[in-house]
Amino acid sequence: MSIEQMKNQMQLGIDAYKDELLGMRTGRAHPGLLERVTVDYYGSQTPLKQMANIVATDAKTLTITPWDKQALEMIVKAIQVSDLGLNPMMAADLIRISIPPLTEERRKDLVKHLKAQAEHSKVGIRNLRRGALNEVKAELKEKLITEDDERRDAAKIQKTTDDFIDQIDQMTAQKEKELMTV
Repeated sequence: MSIEQMKNQMQLGIDAYKDELLGMRTGRAHPGLLERVTVDYYGSQTPLKQMANIVATDAKTLTITPWDKQALEMIVKAIQVSDLGLNPMMAADLIRISIPPLTEERRKDLVKHLKAQAEHSKVGIRNLRRGALNEVKAELKEKLITEDDERRDAAKIQKTTDDFIDQIDQMTAQKEKELMTV
């Protein structure tokens, strides 16, 4: 694995972490809350965002307008069984979801979950670093590179790893601040 390949893999890890953060509830309505909701639509699991228009009408309300009006009840059922703790209400040909304010205890639980997710992402990045360092050491052992090359590559790998971990720390701090803001 070259350093560029390692960077690409680490970026995929960062992107996955960003997606995880998007779905984390902060007490304000935003369409990203429903990002991971899938609907059993005539036998196949379909992402909600592919079936409906999702709009935050104000800070506390999401409005979902399905393109197929027959799917209203299926969408309501999917949101109710999701782990989001939201209560959708049907109104004519759309669905409204009122986002309840988060309690202090729930905010602390979310921060704890956030930090666990951040640590999980950091472990993934460190594993990529370990793999890249092992490859560099193997190349040195096979005398494909010199000791100077090995040290230089190891320093580049460490710098790249530190940069990606810093990105995770920054995103985590920003999301934690967002979660704890009442």
